[in-house]
Amino acid sequence: MPAPLRFIESTSELPSQADVVVIGAGVIGSFTAYYLAKRGLKVALIEKGVVGGEQSSRNWGWCRQQNRDERELPLATKALDLWEQFGIESGEETGFRRCGLFYVSNDESEIATWAKWGDYARSIGVKTRMLNSQEATEKGSFTKQVWKGGVHSQMDGIADPGLAVPAVARAIMALGGTVHQACAARGIETTAGAVSGVVTERGTIATKLVIHAGGAWASSFMRQLGVRFPQATVRQSILAVGTGHMSLPDAFYGDSMSITRRGDGAHALAYSGRAKVDPTMQFLQFQKQFIPMFKQRWKKVSPGGLQGLRAGHETLSRWALDRPTPMEARRILDPSPDAKTIRLTVERVSRLIPEVARAPIVGTWAGFVDSTPDGVPVIGEIPAVPGFILAAGFSGHGFGIGPGAGHLVADIATGQEPIVDPRPYRLARFDPGAEIDVSEF
Repeated sequence: MPAPLRFIESTSELPSQADVVVIGAGVIGSFTAYYLAKRGLKVALIEKGVVGGEQSSRNWGWCRQQNRDERELPLATKALDLWEQFGIESGEETGFRRCGLFYVSNDESEIATWAKWGDYARSIGVKTRMLNSQEATEKGSFTKQVWKGGVHSQMDGIADPGLAVPAVARAIMALGGTVHQACAARGIETTAGAVSGVVTERGTIATKLVIHAGGAWASSFMRQLGVRFPQATVRQSILAVGTGHMSLPDAFYGDSMSITRRGDGAHALAYSGRAKVDPTMQFLQFQKQFIPMFKQRWKKVSPGGLQGLRAGHETLSRWALDRPTPMEARRILDPSPDAKTIRLTVERVSRLIPEVARAPIVGTWAGFVDSTPDGVPVIGEIPAVPGFILAAGFSGHGFGIGPGAGHLVADIATGQEPIVDPRPYRLARFDPGAEIDVSEF
C-alpha cells in the first residue's frame, strides 16, 4: 500500500511558456519551484503521478544535522531554518517541529563514531551532546534497557512526509506558479544546443531553463540527453503502528531501529540501512562505481527480486517524445514491502519497547531510494545541455534537506549567491576514473 499522503487539486491548464519548468514534484522539485516562484519567476512544476507520491512521502520524516556527511552538513543546517520559515511565510502545515533527535547504543564503536562526528560538528557551531550511560538510560527509560551511551541533537526535528510536499505545492500555486499532476515530461527540446522547451504528454512548454528533480527516474531521463549519471536505487520497507495510548518520543534511534511520530496518531518504524537491491540493467551498468558503498553496507543490503526491473525506472532504453514513455506506464513507484524486513523490524523494536508488540499495524509500504556512489546528491548545471540543472541522487537524505536543496537550486538557476558552496555536489566527481569518496564519520 502507498504511504499516507494528502492529495491536492492541481492546475488544470498547461502553460504554453514558463520562465522555468521543474520536473518532479517530490520534496526537492517542490521546494525548488517554491523558491523560484518567490523570486517572481513564472514557474511550472510538472509531475507524472501525484505530488509527493514516491519517496518524499515514504521516508522517516527526520530533519537532521546529526551524523550528516561533512559535505551535506551545511545544507542540512540551512534546511532546518528554512523548514521553520516556510511554515511562517506560507501558513501551510508540514508537521515540522524541532523535537530533538535521540540516539542510544551499546556498540562502543558506534558511540565513538558519534563522538568523532560531534567534535567536528561543534567546531562549526552545530549543537549536539553526547550522553553517558546514565543519561542515555534515563532518557531512554521507555525501552527498559541499560545503554552504554548516546547522543542528543537538540536542534534537529521531524516533519510529516504525508503533509509536507502537498503543502509546498499549494504554496507554489498561491504565489502564482502552476502545478501539474499526471503530466509526464518526456524530454526536452533544444535550439542551438541549449534548452528551448519541455515536451510533456499534454504538450510542449517553451522555456529556456529546466530543472530535473525526478528522484529514482533521473538517470534514465539523463540518458535521453546523452548525459551519464551513475545512480542506483535500493528498496526500503517501513511500517506504521497505532501508538495513541503509548508514551513514546517523537523520534528515537537505537539498535539500528528508528521510531518516528507521524501526524495521524501513529509511529513509523524502520530498520536503518536494511534494503533490497533489485537488479536492473542500469544497476549492472554502474555497479563498479557502487561497489565501495555496498562493501561498507553489505550486512544490511541484500539482493532483491524483479520489482525494480518491472518498475521501469532504471531502463537503458531510449524513448520517443511523441509516444508514451515508461513514466506514463508507471505513474507512481509503489513497490511491495519486504515481508521479512517488516517482521524483523517489529520484532527488534518490540525487544526495545515491549508495548509495540501489542500495537496494531496500520500500514506498511516501501520506496525506491535513489543513491549516488558516494551517498551525496548531484546538484548543479549540466554543461553539455545549457539551461539544464540536475538535482537528484539524495540517497535517502532528501526529505530533511529538501528546503535547503531547493533554495540552492533556485540560487544556481537565478545566478544569486548560493546558500552553501555548491561545488561538493557537482556531477563531474563521477567522471570515469575519478576517485569516489565514501568515507563516513
